[in-house]
This record gives sequence, structure tokens and C-alpha cells, in this order.
Amino acid sequence: MFKGAFSIWGRDMLVLRRSIVSELVSVVAYPLTLYLAFGFGLKGYITAVNGVPYPLFIAPGLISMTAVNAAFDESSWSMWFHRRVQRTIEEYRVTPVTVYDIVIGKIFSGFSQGAVKGSVVFLVILALTPFRIDYTHLPSYLGCIALSSMTFSCLGTICGTVIDKPENIGRVQSVIIVPLIFMAGIFFPLSSYPSAILPLIELLPTTAVFEGARDALLTGAVPTHYLVNLVLSAAVSFAVAVYVFNRKMAE
Repeated sequence: MFKGAFSIWGRDMLVLRRSIVSELVSVVAYPLTLYLAFGFGLKGYITAVNGVPYPLFIAPGLISMTAVNAAFDESSWSMWFHRRVQRTIEEYRVTPVTVYDIVIGKIFSGFSQGAVKGSVVFLVILALTPFRIDYTHLPSYLGCIALSSMTFSCLGTICGTVIDKPENIGRVQSVIIVPLIFMAGIFFPLSSYPSAILPLIELLPTTAVFEGARDALLTGAVPTHYLVNLVLSAAVSFAVAVYVFNRKMAE
């Protein structure tokens, strides 16, 4: 079971291993710069948010952002490159590998890349800053990140399947993914939003990702409504990814 998916995952991990150093340098630079700029730059102006020191408030969001961004990037670009350039997907289709194997393999790849890169950012922030956590909270946090990475891997798989021009994948990231991430309260509390739009913001999958992950890392528990949001988002995005990929392969 899932033998084909693990074969696809293994191939993607082999490709990652060949460029792991350059990948990690570029991945660590962005969230670490944001942490230093906002965590230290605004520390004198914003001492605490809801009783949490500001550098500690933004750190879980930056680690989570690294993981889900990596999951989306790996799935979208990998699927596009294998479909449009290397034609690897066509080779998969003439083997006993199923549509489910391909989609699940890409989800595993996205999650693995997200886990590796998120862990490296976590260790760098831990080494260079006063950021500390209770390690008994890690299982809840990792569960939250696993569901989040699955959702973003599926969204990346959908983009890599339906988009033919590579520049349009970048546009999706700039116009949809990045705004959804920054609207979800990484740098400020959700209570800053007007009460009229706050319920809509709380329904966003990205809000469940970042608010849920922050609660998991700082308190050891994910609020129920965020957990339900994460599970439903992962299930729906997986079903859509399989459907879209199946339709594309039938053309």
C-alpha cells in the first residue's frame, strides 16, 4: 500500500539532498530577517500581545510560515516541472503508480520539506534569540503543522497541475498565498480587526494554521474550532487535488 507514493517521495528527497545547503540558506534568511526586524525592531514599542512577549508572539508564526511555504513551493513547482519539463508524470502513468500515489507522494514531499526547513528555522531562532518553549507542547504543534502542510501541499499540487505558465504560479503566491498568510495574525492579534470582518478572518484556513500553531506551541493545545478547520481544509484540499489531477491526466 502506498508503495508508489513512497517511491515518488524518495525521488524528491534525493533531489532535495543534492541542494540542501543552498535551499536551507535561502529558506532561513527570510523568516530570520523578519524576526530580527519585527521582534527586535518593535520590541521597544510593543512589549507584549495578550500577555505574551512580542518576540515570543511572532516566533511560532514565522516557523509555521516557513513550513507551509516550503510545502506549497515544493508541491507546486515540483508538479509543474515534472509535468511540463521533465515529463516525469507521463512516465509515472505508464507504471503501476496510481493517481492517489502521485498526489500522496507529492504531499509527503511537501510535508517533508516543510518539516526540515521549519525545524532549521526553529533551531536558528532558538540559538540566536531568547525564544524558549515547553517541549511537551511539541506533539500538538507538530500535529497542527502536519495538517497545515498537507493543505498547502494539496494547494501546490493543484496549482502545479492546472497552471501551464510558470510565472502564473508566482502570481498565485503573490496575490493569494502571501496575503492570506499576512492577514492571519502572524504579527498582530486578530482583535485588531474590526468586529464586522473578524468572523470572516477566523474562518480562513491560514488563521487556523497560524493561530492554532501559536496556541499549540505556547499552551500545548489547539482550540477546537481551529482543529476542525485544519482537518476539514486538509480533507477538502486533498479531495480537490485528486479530482483535478485525475481530470488533467484524462485530457
